[in-house]
Amino acid sequence: MQTVLITGASRGIGAKTAELFAQNGYRVIINFNNSLSVAEKLLSEIIKNGGVAEIIKADVSDSAEVNKMFELITAEYGGVDILINNAGIAQTKLFTDITDDDWDRMISVNLSSAFYCCRSALPYMIRQHYGRIINISSMWGQVGGSCEVHYSAAKAGVIGLTKALAMEEGLSGITVNCIAPGVIKTDMTSSLSTEDFKELAEQTPTGTIGTPDDIARTALFLADKNSSFITGQVIGVNGGFTV
Repeated sequence: MQTVLITGASRGIGAKTAELFAQNGYRVIINFNNSLSVAEKLLSEIIKNGGVAEIIKADVSDSAEVNKMFELITAEYGGVDILINNAGIAQTKLFTDITDDDWDRMISVNLSSAFYCCRSALPYMIRQHYGRIINISSMWGQVGGSCEVHYSAAKAGVIGLTKALAMEEGLSGITVNCIAPGVIKTDMTSSLSTEDFKELAEQTPTGTIGTPDDIARTALFLADKNSSFITGQVIGVNGGFTV
């Protein structure tokens, strides 16, 4: 049974991804930081439906906590076969209002966390000459979003990390890919009104708003053993909002 670690997996895209991977026979490690009760509820649901999973608390923006998390995983399973760097935060702010703390936190949670987790996951993947790394970026990392400069910069960094690491690890049997979601209905977009969603759907060629399931299904495809010839790619799951 392959082991998949999903960071920031207690809700939204991470939770749906955890559920889908468990349904497809993977052992799922659900990483969370603050949402213990939500993570426990998700774990209970997965187990009730016959899945294999566990939860691990760690702030993935802290390298020491990431190291400790991987020590626990290594002791139990040897390592992770599939790493999904999903943890992230968003913030809407004029560029001139972004503080040092805003910038540092955005980069730490959205970009540094992926670096820390990749660094800890790779030794095991390299030894077994197999691995799948899937990073969650954003369409704003591809084209830039007004009033989200620090978010866009962090997510663009995730894309750069993905492409460079894919070049470095290809001969080790490891693929590294990136999913760039468009407008997805999650807690992160809960501040948007019904009218906002309607307008965004009208701007989208498919005429719809995305769901966490759309991202989860893409991650499952990229994680498959038969997806070994796909690496260094940025898959835009956005209904054609950006092309």
